[in-house]
Amino acid sequence: MKRWVWLGLVGGVVACSEKPPSEVEPQACPGTVEESVPKSPRAQALVAEDGLEDVLISFRPRVSASAMASADAFATDVTRVGGQVKRRFPKLNLVSARLSAEARAALAKNPDVVSVRPNRTVHAFGMPRLPTSALLHGTASTVGSVGEYTPGLKMIQATDVWDANNDGAIDPGSASGTNIKVCVIDSGWDDRHPELKAAYIGGMDFIDHEDVIEGDGPLDRTLKDGVYVYGGGHGTHTAATIAAQLGVGGKVRPGKEPNGVAGVAPTVSLLIARVLDVTGSGKTDDVIAAVDWCSSQGANIASLSLGSNSSDDDEKLAFEKALQGGMLAFAATGNSGADKVAFPAAYAAVVAVGAVDFKGEWASFSQFGAEVSLVGPGVEVLSASIVGASPFSDVAAGGTHFTSDPLEYSGLSSYTGRLVNCGLGDSISSCGEEANCSGFVAYVDRGGGLYFEEKARNVIQAGAKAVIIGNNVAEDPSGGFTLTAPSAIWVPTTWVSLDTANTMKGLIGQQVTVDVTGTDYLVQSGTSMATPHVAGAAALVKSARPDLTPAQVREALEKSAKDLGPAGQDKQYGFGLVQASDAIKYANTKFPLPVP
Repeated sequence: MKRWVWLGLVGGVVACSEKPPSEVEPQACPGTVEESVPKSPRAQALVAEDGLEDVLISFRPRVSASAMASADAFATDVTRVGGQVKRRFPKLNLVSARLSAEARAALAKNPDVVSVRPNRTVHAFGMPRLPTSALLHGTASTVGSVGEYTPGLKMIQATDVWDANNDGAIDPGSASGTNIKVCVIDSGWDDRHPELKAAYIGGMDFIDHEDVIEGDGPLDRTLKDGVYVYGGGHGTHTAATIAAQLGVGGKVRPGKEPNGVAGVAPTVSLLIARVLDVTGSGKTDDVIAAVDWCSSQGANIASLSLGSNSSDDDEKLAFEKALQGGMLAFAATGNSGADKVAFPAAYAAVVAVGAVDFKGEWASFSQFGAEVSLVGPGVEVLSASIVGASPFSDVAAGGTHFTSDPLEYSGLSSYTGRLVNCGLGDSISSCGEEANCSGFVAYVDRGGGLYFEEKARNVIQAGAKAVIIGNNVAEDPSGGFTLTAPSAIWVPTTWVSLDTANTMKGLIGQQVTVDVTGTDYLVQSGTSMATPHVAGAAALVKSARPDLTPAQVREALEKSAKDLGPAGQDKQYGFGLVQASDAIKYANTKFPLPVP
């Protein structure tokens, strides 16, 4: 009688059974059923478990009292009825607080209360989903490589402004952003990324604490159970689109430009205001406070790749006051594709930015409406991301490398082992007697009605240390190759095309290497990506002409834009695609400098 061999729970001990395979319960290899990872703070604190509601309270100022004294007096009223005051906004006659139902009812009787409304949630537009896994302002590099010039930079004429001869170096005396402060109001940044180190001059974290951060800055991460959990890199991506340095790069994919990417305005001074947590969510009072802080720091330009479907009067007023103080803000229209521009982009004091692809065609996800001012590149934009969190994969056998792509949430490591055919991967026993807990590379066919996570879990529990998924159709998928969620058990997992899958089957039994490695750059789409392109172009205009008012900078951008839709301003393209060089020419003609 044939003997059925399987590996028991005691590592390395082989157990035998006289039972046929159909009667043997497969056993998982040790350590392959633990799926817990440090939980993302997605379940954190936007909805309080203590029953308190986050609100914004507008109040009537005290007669003959200063704005600050009025705010302090009203904050005392809120505290007296049991409310918890979070922030005071004296210039806006506003406080943010946390109230119980009883406290809210008590405040309703206060004659100084104008309104009490929810402190609405704002979200990042185009939040990437990535695996979980003391710097001072320096001198910006001015020499790099033309390989750093992304299609987006060329499309908006950024390199025409500061590298007219296209030699990979910033032209002496050109407008590249020097002495211009750009404030990125987003999810923070990854201070480890070399692209942004020289640009950063300071920041404020409105999520975890309200301190000016001079060293590592307001980081896109949070401490959870003693482990740092990084966010999706949204703020790093948008900031680098504006300010990435020439000649310095992080880890890139093999064969790609080693210096990474260049920003639209690579010598700007970068301020970072963190208003989004690691899940990409924040609150209205965070945005209001950040706008006020950026303005107080002398920011010339603000870039916001975030928003909400509803307006807020005090948020609107905050942008108006910032504009009066000299700061021009740019915000994303949103990614739902709806005929409605999100807020703050829809406010008159903010420049609303939609997205187009590299052909100049309107992106179907880009929200549109009468408020759209300009569009920028927002489809498949390459920029910096969380260090090591953007994976690529390589499958190699006998010195031959095969094209592959990692599954989302794949483990990041390299493994070499014998290739075992695990069929559809529909059970722990699908890899047959070739499987063992000492490790192997599992080849698994796509199909069978199973999710990829189910296939991966089965072969990993059989002992696989790496997984190759073979596509079962000739066409490459547009998406969906994912392990669904992070897990501590995931091993390097990649997929190959139908042709390569057939080749893999001919390599069964041979040694194969599966390498899934993290890089420091990510391709991402969204109006979030378009907005920093346009904000960066504004920084170039301001760099060329520091004397211009925010209104003049806006006019120069709008009147010189490349008209892509119906003649004139329209709901999808606004005035058109921003053109940095043409905007500077327009400004020099329309607003000439006085003759000395």
